[in-house]
Amino acid sequence: MPRERSTDTAEFKLQAVKMITDQKLSVAEVARRLDVGENPLRTWRKAFEERGAAFPGHGGPTPADDEPRRLRAENARLRAERDLLEKAAAYFASPPS
Repeated sequence: MPRERSTDTAEFKLQAVKMITDQKLSVAEVARRLDVGENPLRTWRKAFEERGAAFPGHGGPTPADDEPRRLRAENARLRAERDLLEKAAAYFASPPS
């Protein structure tokens, strides 16, 4: 039976990462002690090494990650508007039947 998805606090994640880094415990040992999967622990450790002690937000994208998504959405909207205007111009340019 699959486990329910849990949301862990930043303090819990930081404590788990410190167990790996400071106490020199293996990822598997910390996973067993805290009843957490090994993959999330590895992800938390990588995030800690890249960004420091902070685990911002509740899993949402950072503002730097959000900018390309916003620009792609705007680009798609502008292309749709352009295509609609091209079709309208072709419709009104054709002679009436």
